[in-house]
Amino acid sequence: MAIIIKTAAEIQKMRKSGIVLRQVHEAVKAVVRVGATTMDLERAAIAKMEELGAKSAFKGYHGYPAVLCTSVNSEVVHGMPSDQGVLKEGDIVSVDSGVIVDGYYSDAAVTHRVGKVSDAVDKLLKVTEASLYAAIERAVPGGRLFDISHAVQSMCEAEGYGVVREFVGHGIGKNMHEDPQLPNYGSPGKGPRLKAGMVLAIEPMINLGGPEVKVLEDGWTAVTIDGSFSAHYEHTVAITKDGPLILTN
Repeated sequence: MAIIIKTAAEIQKMRKSGIVLRQVHEAVKAVVRVGATTMDLERAAIAKMEELGAKSAFKGYHGYPAVLCTSVNSEVVHGMPSDQGVLKEGDIVSVDSGVIVDGYYSDAAVTHRVGKVSDAVDKLLKVTEASLYAAIERAVPGGRLFDISHAVQSMCEAEGYGVVREFVGHGIGKNMHEDPQLPNYGSPGKGPRLKAGMVLAIEPMINLGGPEVKVLEDGWTAVTIDGSFSAHYEHTVAITKDGPLILTN
């Protein structure tokens, strides 16, 4: 695999992209409530991207029809926004999005609670988000790629959760998906050596039940096979000599 090392100037451009994407996520968060549709979230994201002069990284990618992936409850990733997708009390909705600013991509996801969720689902979200930050802490020069993977796996499996195998994080830069692929499971001390200038989209996808997933007939939406809820959090992170830099904060 050819992992592209970014210059400091390129990382600054990706930071600009990441800040724009965070504003898109904030606009979407403001719309998440009982009775909203996933298409309402999509419309909020489109409006904010247009306002900020950003291009969607998702719409048209391999034919994907929207700027957001909105995955509700047992949907793991790649759920498509819909006017029929009405959010109910106790639901969760993972919102994944990416933008292109000045030719550089950013990618981030957050899972929102709709109203009050069950204690078990609340804990799933807290642990999944915590595993993302534990993984980010391992994104340092001299480490190994699967140190990041293992941080997610060890924290989430300790709680009995299923770590999704079929979908992974990835390198990112002038392209949405670059080398390396970054699974959420693996043995520490393995994988490519981490170097300053690498930029990774780190994204735990964690199920309340088993790890198994399937893709629905629409060719996009991935769901848990056992019907359990699934959480998804993601940041675009640059590895620097001073440690990890979250570009999508």
